[in-house]
Amino acid sequence: MLNEIWVSAELDGGIASVSTRELVSWAASLAQEVVAFVAGSELEANVVDQLGECGATRAICVDGGSSLPSGGVLALGMYEEIQQGSAPSAIFFEDSHQGRDAASRLSAKLNVPVVSNVVGLSIDDGRIIAHNTIFGAKEQVSTVIVGPDPSLFVIKAKSFEIDSHPKVCEVKVVDVTKLLGHLDRVKIINSFREERTGPKLADADIVVAGGRGIGSAENFHLIEELAELLGGAVGASRAIVDSGWVPYSLQVGQTGKSVTPSLYFAIGISGATQHIVGMKGARSIIAINKDRTAPIFSISDLGVVGDVHTVLPSLIDALKARRSPT
Repeated sequence: MLNEIWVSAELDGGIASVSTRELVSWAASLAQEVVAFVAGSELEANVVDQLGECGATRAICVDGGSSLPSGGVLALGMYEEIQQGSAPSAIFFEDSHQGRDAASRLSAKLNVPVVSNVVGLSIDDGRIIAHNTIFGAKEQVSTVIVGPDPSLFVIKAKSFEIDSHPKVCEVKVVDVTKLLGHLDRVKIINSFREERTGPKLADADIVVAGGRGIGSAENFHLIEELAELLGGAVGASRAIVDSGWVPYSLQVGQTGKSVTPSLYFAIGISGATQHIVGMKGARSIIAINKDRTAPIFSISDLGVVGDVHTVLPSLIDALKARRSPT
């Protein structure tokens, strides 16, 4: 077992994000001490409890001012802790804007490499082996970093289960406002929170995605209705995002979000390589398409050849009937 692993933690709606809890939980299974780094000057008690329940033994708040990018602030806080003598074996980052920003900045400061697109981890002879995807997720390789600690890993969401490793999580605040240097030149002018109903797309256990086969933007409400009935998140193909039917935030694919839900519905989606790259990690895939030669059927666990305008309303009605009291 390793001595210490750090996790770059993120908050979502005032609580620890699902991906953060996954990383803390997995780190707790690999190391005796787990330290969660959070951007900000304080942590709510419920967040501290969440991190402790997943296995964090310490939480460090890195205070660099709210107008600065959180990824840069976290990287600076981690770097300063290492300069003060801390020596983690590895640092885990979410595969998010903040996580990638923090990982790249810390990599440059420490002159150590980063392994990205990680979907699994194991330990052999005291070293962490990362199982990661390359070439647009077409190939999977195992990577071990040979060199000084810490090893840096950017880990995709839904790669691990959240297990309980209850610990007492102590909180410490590190003020880096006097150490910002050139980072102080970057300011966040404004920020916008993505509006959504239901779970976050990258974290969802069920994803219902629609493509051009749904016919028009007006028909996308069928995708939303099915997702709501299943308690899932809504996704979309690049084709209908580019057509302006839905916002970019819903796009699944190589240039959108990568998802690994337990169940993925591909409705009216042909299965272009760009889209498959973003969702083929799903445990089960159900495809609905009227073209029986559509590439999506080659990776589907269940394929329905039929018009989505007939199949989808029938499926929605059946789900509603099951919910209705007998």
